[in-house]
Order: sequence, then C-alpha cells, then structure tokens
Amino acid sequence: MRLSALFVRLAVFLVAAIGCGIGAQAVVATVEQRSVEAVQSALIDSGYEFASVLGDGLQVILEGEAESEAKRFRALSTAGHMVDASRVIDNMTIKVSEAIEAPEFSMEILRNDSGISVIGLVPLSSDTEALTTTLADMAGRDGNFADFLESADYDVPEGWNSAVTYALRSLRQMPRSKVSVRAGRVEIEAITDSPEQKEALETRLRQSAPRGLRVVLDILAPRPVVSPFVTRFVIDDDGARFESCVADTPDAERRIIAAARAAGAEGVLTCTQALGAPTVRWADAVVMGIEAVHELGAGTLTISDADMTFVAKPGEVAGNFDRIAGELENDLPEVFALDAILPEVPSATDGGPPQFIATLSPEGLVQLRGRVSDDRLNTTAENFARAKFGSADISMATRVVDGLPGGWPMRVLAGIEALSKLSNGSVTVEPDMIAIRGNTGVQEADAEISGILIEKLGTTAKFEVDVTYVEALDPIAALPTEEECLANIEIVTEARKITFEPASATIAGAGAAILDDIAEILQKCRDLEIEIAGYTDSQGSEEGNQRLSQQRANAVLDGLRVRRVPVSNFKAVGYGEANPIADNSTEEGREANRRIEFSLIEPEPTEEEQTALEEMEAGAGAGAAEEGEAGDTEAEDGDADTAEDAGGDAAQEDAAEEDGATE
Repeated sequence: MRLSALFVRLAVFLVAAIGCGIGAQAVVATVEQRSVEAVQSALIDSGYEFASVLGDGLQVILEGEAESEAKRFRALSTAGHMVDASRVIDNMTIKVSEAIEAPEFSMEILRNDSGISVIGLVPLSSDTEALTTTLADMAGRDGNFADFLESADYDVPEGWNSAVTYALRSLRQMPRSKVSVRAGRVEIEAITDSPEQKEALETRLRQSAPRGLRVVLDILAPRPVVSPFVTRFVIDDDGARFESCVADTPDAERRIIAAARAAGAEGVLTCTQALGAPTVRWADAVVMGIEAVHELGAGTLTISDADMTFVAKPGEVAGNFDRIAGELENDLPEVFALDAILPEVPSATDGGPPQFIATLSPEGLVQLRGRVSDDRLNTTAENFARAKFGSADISMATRVVDGLPGGWPMRVLAGIEALSKLSNGSVTVEPDMIAIRGNTGVQEADAEISGILIEKLGTTAKFEVDVTYVEALDPIAALPTEEECLANIEIVTEARKITFEPASATIAGAGAAILDDIAEILQKCRDLEIEIAGYTDSQGSEEGNQRLSQQRANAVLDGLRVRRVPVSNFKAVGYGEANPIADNSTEEGREANRRIEFSLIEPEPTEEEQTALEEMEAGAGAGAAEEGEAGDTEAEDGDADTAEDAGGDAAQEDAAEEDGATE
C-alpha cells in the first residue's frame, strides 16, 4: 500500500512539473513575440526599416545593413527603449561608403581699376603661392589684392595647370576683366575701349591659347557714337547695295539687312551698330525707305539723322514716283523729313564734264591732277593731302580753270579726305558725281567714306563707293604670330650682331641700330613672352662671366624699353660661358660665343604632358636597347676579322677621349 501511494505521489509531481514547463514555455513565447513586434513597430515608426528583428527567448536580435554608424546607433537606442537594453543583441552591419569624389576645382579672377581679387577652390599640391604672388605683382603697389582661395588635398586634374598659365598670361592684357578657370577650360569676360581693341584682343587671345584648352571669349566694346547717323542704299544697273549702313540695336540691324535682301542685295551685308540714332524708330524708317526704292525699281535712299532723301533714276515716270514718295512720306515716323527728288534727263553735251582725280599708290605716292578753280584751292588741296596722308611724297599735276561749278572746292577736298581712308585707290570728282575705288584693310571703310561725303556735300550728293576689303591690308588680321615675330628677329640678327664695349655691358654703336630694327619688329608683335639670353666666352672666371652676361642681357632689355617696346613679359637671363656654339680656343670661336639670343618663353609642361614625355623617352630608350641587342647579335655572327677591327676602332676612340679630357 505504501509503495503504491509513493508511485501515485511521484506521478502527480511529474504531471505538475510537465504542466509548469509547458506553461513557462508558453509565457516565454508570448513575451518573445510581443517584444519582437514592439521593437519592429518602433523601428519602422522611426524610419529604420533597414533593421529586421528576430527573437531568441527573451533576447531581441537586430539584423540588417545601416547606411552609417549614426543610424545603427539610433536603431539600437530605439530598440532599447522598448525592451531592456541588455536583451538587445546587435548583429547589424554598416554599409561600406564609396570613396569621396574629388571636388570640381575652379577659380575666378576679377580685375578692375581698384585691384585684383581671386576666389575659388584649387588643388593643395598646385603652386598656390606662385599664383598669388603673380596676381599681387600684377595688381601693383598701388593696387589692392584680395585672396579668397581655398585648397583641397586631391590630385591636380588634367588640364588645370595649362588653364591657369593661360589665364594669368591673358589677364596681363586686360585691365578690366573676369577670368573663370576650370580644368581644360577658360572663360574670359572683358571690356575694351573700342571695337578695334576688341578685335585685336580676341585675335591675340585665340592665337596664344594652348592646344587642347577650350577658350570662351566674351569681349565687349562700347558702341561708337556716329554723327551724323547715316545709311545709304542704292539700286542701279550694278544691283542693290549699301554704301553705308548703321543701326542702333542688333534687332534693327537684322531688320534692315532683311529688307535689303528682299530688295535684291546679295553677298555679305553688315551694319555698324552705334549710338546716335535720332529715334528708337530708326529701323522702321530705313526699312520703309528701302522698300520704296525697291518698289520704284531704281534710285538712291540717303538717311542722315532725321533727314531722308529719296532720289529717283533720271527718266522715271513722274506719276509713279509721286505715288511712291507720297506713301513713304505719310508712313514715316513723325521725326523724319523726306526730300523726294526726280532728276531731269540730262541733255547731250559736246565735251565731257570737268574732273579732278587723286590717286594713292600701294607705295604711298599721292598724285593730284585735273582742274581746280584757283591758285588758293590748288595750294589748299596740296596741304590738305599732306596732312591727311602724312607724307611729303605728293605729286601735283593740276590746272587752274575758270568756270567750274559752284561747290567745286568742297567736292575736291571731300574727295581727298575720302581717298585717305583707303590703302590704295583713286577718287574722281565731277560736277554731279564722285567715284571712289580702291582697296582697304578696314572692313567698315565704305560706310566711313559714305558718311564723310554725305556730311561734307549733303544728303543729295551723288557718289559711288567701290571699295574692296583686303585682309592682308588689315593691321589686325595681318598681325604676325609669335613664331613669325621671332623669325623676323633672327633675320635681323643673323648677319649683324649686338656688340658691347670690351669687358662692359655698354652696347657698342652698331648695336644701337640693330636694337632699332628689333624694336620696330616687336612693336607689331604685342604680348610676346621672350627670353633675352646673354652669353660670354670662357676667358675669365666663371662667376665673372655669368655676371657680365646678365648685365649685357639687362642692357638689351633696357634698350628695348627705352625704344617703347612693351617688355613686361620679357626676361633677361645671363648664362655666362655655358652653351658655347664655337671653339673657345680660337679668337673667331670666342667672338661667336659672345652673343645675345632671343627665344620664346614656353609655358612649363603640365604634369600630364611631362608624364607623356617621359613615357615617350622611355619607349625610345627601350627601342634603342632592342636595336643594340640586335646589333650585338649580328656582330657575333660576323667573322673574327670584323670583330677585331671594331675592337681596334673602339680602343682608338677611347684613347682619343682620354687625351681630350687631359687637354
């Protein structure tokens, strides 16, 4: 009985224990599920969806990839607020961050009358000190220099150094400008004093740009003030054309040219954009006038300020002309006044009209011939020609004749002034016509000549301007390149030599004439960067020779400066007895080694160019080594006599070199 009672008690205890275990497991499972749900919900609400939550008994395990250490920490903190922090197990990882990309390096330089400022981000390894020193020197002692550059420790991008070098070289030429620099790109905004300076500056900047550098130019020039504001349009047997055209805005120029093309004008048509228009409706009046001439079929339209002259071709039907002129007069803006002229048909005459002819040869010879009204006009014409052409080479073949038309003196002087605007050509003055023909290096010469004749003779004056623009005569387009300038200097110094007083830096008499010729060349070669190198022979001490060569190079530089050559970009360097070109053991050789040489200062190669050059040299060296190995193999295959001869020659050469070294 006792034994059976014991078994019963044990069975009851075992059943109770199993029940407690099952209950405990149920409680733990419930706690685990609620903890996981609570933590997951809190993470989602906080924006940490990357973290997933797992339960392991009473422990909460966080897994996932956080974008940063900060987000991982915040996710842990969020979970710790929902359950005991000791129960949170961190199995999260942090996303590997990519390498930070290098910033875009850029620099902006502003220059005006008050000084220079620079702002931007540049590579730390670039020579920032040299850059700022150059800009400070450019600002001058009286100018302000503001440095707002920052640097970053990244590699210098390709094309950065060449862009900076070009930007600094260009900035020297522009006292009012903004230069923006990026790797491989330079943007330049500048203001010049005249359209001629604008064109010359653009030409120099484009010519000096290194290969591979993208240059964007925005050069502004104030529009000229034109007075009188003149446009002249003609339709005759030679076709439709402008003899002068000015416009007050780009839109006005487009409209006027479009009207001229519709009237039959062909080729390149341009109008000078200028200030001085009498009204904002200038283009309206010009377009109406051109359309009237076109409708008439032939005639001349001249607009000078607010005065419009409409001249028909002789023989035009009066009724048709009156209708067109009347419509034009009623449609014109109020400020304009129209003078419509229908010339009479000229009657036949026995002799030709009186003439005055002036010619200008390409060599500058001016000849005046034909009829003048009196001796005073004859003298005045000669003196006026000397003043306009700046030359005493005036040939007079005129003849005083009575009975010339009224206004003849003014027509003669106006013709001479018009001719002075050409490089070569002629002017023929007649009572009812002035004809100008020739060549010029100024693209707007025809408009300038028309303006002169209209101003001097009035809007009803009849004239023909047949002027050809020749680029070779253009003083700007014909500017020589840097290489051409240096070649011209070499031609001057090839047969003659700049000499100095013995053991002195004083230029000898003959050297002054050579400097005059070099200065004349350099006056046409602006903004060059030239090195003036001085050399001596080997007599005397090396230190003394170097000092003397430097003094002589400085003397040449000073000589050019005195001759008004812009030498701000020149550098004088004395090399002493280095780099001899002849044997110093003879008097002739020593004389040859005492010399002055001119060379262009080449910009220092960029890191990319230097690397490419080294790779090319390395490749050339490897090729030479391979050729040497091939030659050795061929020598080994040759006969013994050849090898012995080669060995003997080599021995003789070695002996000769040793003797030379001893001497």
